[in-house]
Amino acid sequence: MILFLQGFFVGLIICAPMGPVGALCIRRALRNGRLTGLASYMGAATVDGIYCTIAGFGTTVLSSFIVDGELWLHLIGGLVLIGVGIGAFVSARSAHLCCIPHEGPVRGYISTLLLTLSNPFPIALFAGLITALGVGGWEADFTGTALLVAGVFIGAATWGP
Repeated sequence: MILFLQGFFVGLIICAPMGPVGALCIRRALRNGRLTGLASYMGAATVDGIYCTIAGFGTTVLSSFIVDGELWLHLIGGLVLIGVGIGAFVSARSAHLCCIPHEGPVRGYISTLLLTLSNPFPIALFAGLITALGVGGWEADFTGTALLVAGVFIGAATWGP
């Protein structure tokens, strides 16, 4: 239970909604409603959970896939960010002409998930965290690592609007 609480507080602190992804989630919550904002932030929290799982269980195959595919992840993330920017620009210019179309929760979740996946740096952050907390990984302590990952995910999801 201690590892779960440690993971919860780490998720709460490290995964605070800052930067462009946090601003995007807040903007969606204000513009399209609380449910879409929550779905958008859950996309980011899902990626935090995925990256913590990769770091915690030491699945080198997945982590090497992300490192090897870093160019594609950056490209996809950049395209999503450009699309969000164009959408914000177009909707801001046409806001006075007609009603602003609402994004649904599913679109908010998927686009935020893809945007957040474009930054593989949290894998190193979570790997350092898991090492500092003394969790052994898949072979040494599966239950402890699973509790830590669950805590990080729930701590990150707590920030949702």
